[in-house]
Amino acid sequence: MIVLPRRFVALLTASLIALSSGMLEARPDRTFTLTRSESKEISNFIRLLEEAHYNREAVTAASYPPIVTTFMEDWDAQHLFFLKSDADSFNTQFGEELYWNVRTLGNIDPAFQMFQRYEDRVEARTAWVFRRLQGEFDTGTSEQFKVDRSEVNWLANESEADAVWEKRLLFEIEQELLNDRDIDEAKERVRKRYERRLKNLADIETHEITELFLTNIAQLYDPHSTYFSAETFEDFSIQMRLQLVGIGALLGMEEDECVIKEIIAGGPADLDKRLKPNDKIIAVSQDGSEPIELIGMKLRKIVDKIRGERGTPVHLTIQPADAVDASERKEIILTRDVVNLDSARARGAIFEVPDTKGHTKSVGVISLPTFYGPDPSNTDGAQNSATADIAELISQMQETGIDGLVLDLRDNGGGLLSEAIDLTGLFIEQGPVVQVRSYYGDIKVDEDQDSSVRYAGPLAVLVSKFSASASEIVAGALQNYGRAVVLGDSSTHGKGTVQTVYEMRNLDRRMLMTGEKSGAAKFTIQKFYLPSGSSTQLNGVVPDIVLPSIEDVMESGERFLPQALVWDEIQTTEFNGAPLDAHILSPLREASLARRESLEEFKFLQANIDWFTARQEEKFISLNLDQRIERRDADKAFREQMDERRKRLREENFAFTEFLLTPPEDQSPDPVEVADEKIETATELPAPATTALADAETSADADDMDGEVLSTDEEPEPEGYARLDVHLREALRVIVDAVEIGNNPVYADHAPLTARPSSGG
Repeated sequence: MIVLPRRFVALLTASLIALSSGMLEARPDRTFTLTRSESKEISNFIRLLEEAHYNREAVTAASYPPIVTTFMEDWDAQHLFFLKSDADSFNTQFGEELYWNVRTLGNIDPAFQMFQRYEDRVEARTAWVFRRLQGEFDTGTSEQFKVDRSEVNWLANESEADAVWEKRLLFEIEQELLNDRDIDEAKERVRKRYERRLKNLADIETHEITELFLTNIAQLYDPHSTYFSAETFEDFSIQMRLQLVGIGALLGMEEDECVIKEIIAGGPADLDKRLKPNDKIIAVSQDGSEPIELIGMKLRKIVDKIRGERGTPVHLTIQPADAVDASERKEIILTRDVVNLDSARARGAIFEVPDTKGHTKSVGVISLPTFYGPDPSNTDGAQNSATADIAELISQMQETGIDGLVLDLRDNGGGLLSEAIDLTGLFIEQGPVVQVRSYYGDIKVDEDQDSSVRYAGPLAVLVSKFSASASEIVAGALQNYGRAVVLGDSSTHGKGTVQTVYEMRNLDRRMLMTGEKSGAAKFTIQKFYLPSGSSTQLNGVVPDIVLPSIEDVMESGERFLPQALVWDEIQTTEFNGAPLDAHILSPLREASLARRESLEEFKFLQANIDWFTARQEEKFISLNLDQRIERRDADKAFREQMDERRKRLREENFAFTEFLLTPPEDQSPDPVEVADEKIETATELPAPATTALADAETSADADDMDGEVLSTDEEPEPEGYARLDVHLREALRVIVDAVEIGNNPVYADHAPLTARPSSGG
């Protein structure tokens, strides 16, 4: 246990003064406590990395001191709070002994002390902000504000900090003024923002600091290794199987109150029909216990109280959204059950696309957000599977009739390796999909063993810089076989490593016996290689047809991550296929290039890219309000112009019919195979979802940079396939081009982008 000292009492005492709009109250000293089990878990975590990580020899005790800086930057990425003296003190005090304290003693007191210093600095600076908000601001200044401070040195002293914060605070005030608020409204909104920061900081708990610090250690080995607290591990497991046990609702926080953001179809709340969006959950209780008030409670804790075992009741005290009187309450009792997160499952549609002869081709599109699959430890029956879902969508489309298919893997950050192998097998007869090399140099070839082909017609795979890991395996394998043309950004992410997830309680007999929850280690154990022998690590998969993309302007991808493993290659493995040759790719590329040079939608996309590039290159922004108004008006005019162009282009969207999935069938693995599945399945974090986990907080949608940037939001862009999606439209046209090429008699035996007949047949 560590009771942290108050290091800046004099500074805080001077800062914590009564203000006209309220008072910043000093918080009591915080105590961070590790149990013996937690300390043991920390030591075991370090040993696990040292003994089992793929890159284990690259990290020694001498590798640990830089963790001081990376941990500081996790809290203060823009170098706005910590001082250089803090960094010097921490490096001197902790650097040399960090490894031995953590590995031998399971002691992470340095993490707690660094966090405490950060909390002190934030409180002191917030007090400064509150005082400064009482003064005047010079909006006619000629000063400039540095947009990104992540690469600058730590603040030298309080004087430099004050100077930086003068500019930052003026920048924030002007942001509000630019949104047509008066100066008093602007100040109040800024004040509330900093009050929320303080509250969020006060909510940080021991396990969150521990998780962040241990993840910094894990990422000395590579960027994809991490430590999960027990809470995060539960969320990770939910994302992998797209299932949880709860009430089936997306929750958010508004003014310290828990609000229902969305009811999930098929969940207990949806079937009950009494809980509605925008209802507020005021209190929660279990059978036989007193209600616990939720107002002001951290959302993570609210989620934990609402989730529970399947079949158990939970009592919710609700303030209805349509309540006339704010004091109105009603109790709703729901029985927890399995909730399928269908919004993150595969989805599909058939588009009607014109060809060059004036006819229309039917082209299917299947979008897969992540490679989800059944959990071997879950015996509750029906479970989701990406492969099963895609097979079902293909069957539905084949009943209607399709001439080609686009598999959309953009922004798919990966998932289960077993699903990637099985999914690839839907499009090839059989054969190797991926080669996996261990630390010891052993190479295992993972094959599609099923000789059947679910879809044998022309196929395209659409990728982006955020297509990673399992997505790259599928795209790369289908490219190796010549089974599909790959389109998209200049390359995929470049994550060619295999992670496993290991529950730390497996190393603690007492925890196993008591059933106590533990954290988990996600760490790299192998590297991926395509059937050709080329690694997907660092370089990713390079598309056959590269489309212009804003994502290529951004510093995104494996090569920009610290400690990324290198690219290499191994011997090719035998497979029945070959990459597409120039006779097929050249006409496809030429036709696509001609469209990029002539079609209005590509000019629209390029205008967006040029605007974004110019903004990315700006290092400073003027703090002169008149100049900022000119900039705002120019940007607004540009966005409105883009909105009009987008609206016109959207009218040219191809007609489509969407297809829906049925509830998942029982996909529980054979119990005999569970042990092998745990060892050989690569589990990794999926791409960020557009909404957070059910019974958890919501998160903002990520912009699709290649279809809907720069919207003024006056008329929201339609969702799903109805929006303008330049890359998808081009992929549809490329498939139609391939179909027309395939009509050439020279391809009578094997049309381009179709399943290759077996060598024996």
